[in-house]
Amino acid sequence: MYTSVEFWDRVAASYATRGVMDGAAYETTLERTRHHLYHLSPSARVLELGCGTGATALRLCDAVTGYVASDASSGMMEQARARKAQADAPNLSLMHAGLGDDALGQAGPFDVVLAFNLLHLLPDLRAGLGQVRALLKPGGMFISKTICPKGASMPLLYRGAFLVFPLLQRWGKLPPGFRKLAVAELDAEIIRAGFEIIETGNYPARPPSHFVVAQRGA
Repeated sequence: MYTSVEFWDRVAASYATRGVMDGAAYETTLERTRHHLYHLSPSARVLELGCGTGATALRLCDAVTGYVASDASSGMMEQARARKAQADAPNLSLMHAGLGDDALGQAGPFDVVLAFNLLHLLPDLRAGLGQVRALLKPGGMFISKTICPKGASMPLLYRGAFLVFPLLQRWGKLPPGFRKLAVAELDAEIIRAGFEIIETGNYPARPPSHFVVAQRGA
């Protein structure tokens, strides 16, 4: 079986050509994120973890003074650099680093950390949330969106896909380490890590892709 980084390196080029599966849910996520970014101080700095091909970073980076988009996959970073080269985004920096890498800590602390479609892939969710907290200034915001299929109502197609998920992972068709989270479980872990949740939503609702805005305590 591929490691997580090997998987994303292998699929990076094809991933960059895919469209968004649920455009309405994606746009809602961007709108709610931008709402919070626009209320930051002019000097605020944002870190996006697991930025992939950089598509979301390019949609959001104009809302802040400094935006760092990071990913552990060199293949994804290559795609992100290609996208940035075709865009007008002077305040966007790209960093080849994964959560827990020293480079991220040295670049921080940040006013906001973003993690979209990442938390369910972390090998240790609790440790990962602790690392996110350490990257933030006191009072900083953590904004994430995470698929939470555990115990949730979902279309028949999704239920069938989750049944064969282990086989698809074994064959290298899906990323390893996928964690089936429940919405309440994820919220509880974020609170346990020292955050106060200030906004949630599910975009889409079935299966829930859980959007959370949380603030780091002192």
